[in-house]
Amino acid sequence: MKSDKPVLILQLRPEDVTADSEYACILKYGGLRAEDTCRMRIEKDGIPGDLALDEYSAIIVGGSPFDISTPEDRKSAIQKKIEADFNRLLQQVVVRDFPFLGACSGNGLLGRYLGARISTQYGETVGCATLDITDDGRQDPLLAGFPARIDVLLGHKEAADTTPAGAALLLTGRDCPVQMFRVGANVYATQFHPEADAGEIMLRIDTYRNHGYFEPQLADELKNKVRHKSAPYAHKILRRFVERYYG
Repeated sequence: MKSDKPVLILQLRPEDVTADSEYACILKYGGLRAEDTCRMRIEKDGIPGDLALDEYSAIIVGGSPFDISTPEDRKSAIQKKIEADFNRLLQQVVVRDFPFLGACSGNGLLGRYLGARISTQYGETVGCATLDITDDGRQDPLLAGFPARIDVLLGHKEAADTTPAGAALLLTGRDCPVQMFRVGANVYATQFHPEADAGEIMLRIDTYRNHGYFEPQLADELKNKVRHKSAPYAHKILRRFVERYYG
């Protein structure tokens, strides 16, 4: 049965075109309509202090160009505010085991909140990666019935060095071990982008070519490599999350 409460979409991307495209992908692959969601772009003012979890069925957090591992004295005021806001929100989410799916930046924010070290040790170049499902992953309702290995689309400068204490590792990769984890029964994070398709990744390559994810002169080569890639099981994770908690 469909919930009468919307899915809260929290976005952190400063660029209108990229933020709008990310939101459209969340709708498309999550099986949502705009009216099923409450969209908040928090890259300017942070998370509202009066945000109440009881008003929503679930939370989905997108990616951002912010790096959690950046030294504190080099972080902007808005990044510091967003991180503090997320610590406040995640305290409620984890205590209540409230349905939550954080992708990329959402993964780092949840991982750090749970005590994992976030560093550049396991960064990955923008593109497609093949991940292995773990024993815990095979038992998880978002991944049940999946093949042993799935393809995902990603690109990140930082990641969790280890699975947070008390969390279950669901997907792991050769170049980045912590690709998806769950804490409690309903709080999830992915290092990859379950909402992204090839077109979306190509847009982000153009948008962030000078943000340190890759050498700028490699942008066209990276776009050509990802142009015909697909990640149907990654999309299925997003769709199952929505179906499980929204309906």
